[in-house]
Amino acid sequence: MTNPTVPPNRPVRVVQVGAGGMGRTWLRTLAADPDVELVGLVDLDEATARRAADEEGHAGVPVATAYDRLAVEPPDVLLNVTVPGAHHAVSSAALRAGMTVLSEKPLAPTVAEGLSLAAASEVAGRLLVVSQSRRYFRHLAALRRQLAELGPVASLGCAFFRAPHFGGFREEMEQPLLVDMAIHQLDLARDLAGSEPVSVYCESHNPAWSWFAGDASAEVVVAFASGARFTFSGSWCAPGLETSWNGRWRVGAEGGSAVWDGDGVPVAERLDGTPVPAVVGEEPEETAGALAELVAALRHGGVPSGEVHANVMSLAVVEAAVLSARDGRRVQLAEVLEAAYATALADERDAAVRERLRSWSPVHDVVGRPA
Repeated sequence: MTNPTVPPNRPVRVVQVGAGGMGRTWLRTLAADPDVELVGLVDLDEATARRAADEEGHAGVPVATAYDRLAVEPPDVLLNVTVPGAHHAVSSAALRAGMTVLSEKPLAPTVAEGLSLAAASEVAGRLLVVSQSRRYFRHLAALRRQLAELGPVASLGCAFFRAPHFGGFREEMEQPLLVDMAIHQLDLARDLAGSEPVSVYCESHNPAWSWFAGDASAEVVVAFASGARFTFSGSWCAPGLETSWNGRWRVGAEGGSAVWDGDGVPVAERLDGTPVPAVVGEEPEETAGALAELVAALRHGGVPSGEVHANVMSLAVVEAAVLSARDGRRVQLAEVLEAAYATALADERDAAVRERLRSWSPVHDVVGRPA
């Protein structure tokens, strides 16, 4: 549990870094939440920042090309919406400055940098939370409630088939589907299984008609400590009969099964065939859900589900899948974590963060879901 840090008599003050496409999405999310106040916007292109702020409900908010050029009172939260390669530098600087950080996914480009950020969060005594926005859907929350009635989960499956033409960096990545998209489904599988992964096997490939340079299709099998298995089959080169962006799910549990098409109301039934009603609430969704969870922690205490120590494991599953696809073998999560830990120790330049990393023994006891 964390202690409250923001009193209830004022909004949570936020500085956002990044005013591109996803930055605009977050600007709209901030504008719609009366419990927060954007006090500054940073982007490498100041004109882009000014235009985005004015057009997305924050006219007059100070903008600058760097945080230290903003003439604002220290904010409560730095919202990191930079490109993934800048996540470590921006988040670690904000933590050193005493700010809570809410970061777009991925936490960092590598597990090693993710471990560095987890240690930096401990040294600073501040939360670092990753917005896994696809954890926040009302119909998904209804599915969680149904699964709670069905008992321990044994199997999870997700089919994901889309045919997007993004252009830009995604079409040049070595593993675009695994790194840029499947992290959502792999993260959600951790959440629904209620357990941490122990091994990953993956085969990736690229259809002959693909417009991606790297592998745009993959099959992944994840084994969890609980004994559950997750199978993911997906492609970004699958025109026709596309699934939702969340994929199509089936979950098998001790007391029955549930299915969810990723968009609509989930359906579940018990062993005897009786249905488990779907209770759909009014929870905030996507980025608004991630923001609301962080604000609640700042006001009332608690640890958001995307907290850095837990989120490192989602990054590690993706890294294990990429390694498995490259080497053609099953990869143990312990192998990924140990290699990343050694790299983090060797590369860390902040003495206090390096000492905190050294105090972790073993690293497996520090990251992932609380025991």
